[in-house]
Amino acid sequence: MSPAALVTLSMRELDRLKVIQAVVDLGLKPGRAAERLGLTVRQVERLVARYRESGAAGLASRKRKAPGNRKLDEGLALRALTTIRERYADFGPTLACEKLRECHGLVLSKETVRHLMTDAGLWVPRKQRPPGIHQPRARRACFGELIQIDGSDHRWFEERAPACTLLVYVDDATSRLMTLHFTPTESTFSYFEATRAYLERHGKPVAFYSDKASVFYVKRRAETAGKGVTQFGRAMYELNIDTFCANSSPAKGRVERAHLTLQDRLVKELRLRGISTIEAANAWAPAFMAAYNARFAKPPRSTFDAHRPLRTDENLDAILTWRVRRKVSRSLTVLNDRVIWLLKDTPATRRLIGRYIEVWYPRDFRADYDGSLI
Repeated sequence: MSPAALVTLSMRELDRLKVIQAVVDLGLKPGRAAERLGLTVRQVERLVARYRESGAAGLASRKRKAPGNRKLDEGLALRALTTIRERYADFGPTLACEKLRECHGLVLSKETVRHLMTDAGLWVPRKQRPPGIHQPRARRACFGELIQIDGSDHRWFEERAPACTLLVYVDDATSRLMTLHFTPTESTFSYFEATRAYLERHGKPVAFYSDKASVFYVKRRAETAGKGVTQFGRAMYELNIDTFCANSSPAKGRVERAHLTLQDRLVKELRLRGISTIEAANAWAPAFMAAYNARFAKPPRSTFDAHRPLRTDENLDAILTWRVRRKVSRSLTVLNDRVIWLLKDTPATRRLIGRYIEVWYPRDFRADYDGSLI
């Protein structure tokens, strides 16, 4: 057996060669050879016949160097690539594949079209593209034009008290802290409280910029005050304040960076002053904001203050409430939050049967509801 014949054999074929040689030269039974190779006796007999006829080369696969059964027809590939160059050079592989099938009768898989376009330089895979450059967004020009809001759940009092949430309102134009509000959890009612403090102190900004938390962004219909609006969004609409939701954390980088600074400086300041309760922290927060803004705030490009005063007809008690629409049944009951509310049987309430009424909650009813009827 020549060395050249061994070169053309794979490792699997070399193993077969040793067993077949044992059958021919040493008298190994075909049945035992079949067990060793995991083949049938008839397959072993055919391999023995090929070995005796052509030697070691007879055990090489006859499919070697032959075109694969699923090889793409060169003529079809050329037609498809020519059509793509002429008409769909700026198309993606998926859309180009659909158009080749619909308009030209060229049936190819999406991955085949992708490989053809990649090899021809008409498509660059996403992994091979240079990373995108996201330059920082320019600050708004006016104070009060855009206020970034977010909550930070942190151990603000370290081990002296349980972890709580700090709601942070930051002006985009100046990076000024506008409101700091400590609260047990980040909820619609806590944002109502913080927003009320903001409005009473500064007036109405042009817009609030938040993340896509359920307080600001509709995820389930049950969380909405109406069609596609959360309770917070409804309240801001009534106050003529725009609301925007960021698609990523870096988009509202001012407030995100403020969180990092506050989680360092504010925690230490609270420790030095021995503050360990939410009430005491909220009472001291304005003093901290004044010192923080004096050091870190930036001057705006414009001296115009975009805040607007509250109108006399804007009642914050009525606007910053949780409102839900519920239907009055024939038995003068209203089902809300798995609780049945009983209405007094009066001529006025009888006229409400079959109609929808608004149920208002001025505070977090889930936290302090004791089961009594209001």
